[in-house]
Amino acid sequence: MNGQKILIVEDEVRMRMLISDYLKREGFEILEAGDGQQALDIFEQNDLDLVVLDIMLPKYDGWTVCRNIRKSSNVPIVMLTARSEESDELFGFELGVDEYITKPFSLKILVARIKALLSRTSPLSNDEISIGAIVIDTSAHIVSVNGQIAELTPKEYELLIYLVKNKGIALSREQILDGVWGYDYYGDLRTVDTHIKRLRMKIGESAVLIQTVRGIGYRFGGQI
Repeated sequence: MNGQKILIVEDEVRMRMLISDYLKREGFEILEAGDGQQALDIFEQNDLDLVVLDIMLPKYDGWTVCRNIRKSSNVPIVMLTARSEESDELFGFELGVDEYITKPFSLKILVARIKALLSRTSPLSNDEISIGAIVIDTSAHIVSVNGQIAELTPKEYELLIYLVKNKGIALSREQILDGVWGYDYYGDLRTVDTHIKRLRMKIGESAVLIQTVRGIGYRFGGQI
């Protein structure tokens, strides 16, 4: 983990310092921004491993920052929010947010979520996985369909890998939520449906491989 670069975007100075100091003790390299414009400037100038992003920010809010980052990068994004509205979470996942942390939160939990997310999205091996027209380069974290790169967010990539590893098995939404988001995630089951929908759109005709199992959830398999 040591040396990985994390950008903390938080306008509350005390909160930003607390998060920064805690992550530095864990061996991370930390960059800080106090508003949305500064966050985007730092993003453009650095190769980041993860972004911790508050929603309520001066100049540009967290939604705008996230939207702009996702135009050119799949860097993992952990969103901090003072609200626990289900609609906010679903909107964030649509934009490409990977994890949500609701304030107030434990710094230990935040670090655990960050480490788990980085672990799940870091390169695993030099192997390639081929299923129909889909080719997954697990070293580079690149997914291509019919030779064209599919621009997946880290969470969409994790979801695809989880489905592929459980090929042929009917998975409930609860199983998928636990396997991809973790056992300590308390989001709504519709989070799974939202990400499945986005993943299907991005893999085009290969979307038929992700089958809906009525009354249960989803299964990866079948022929194109």
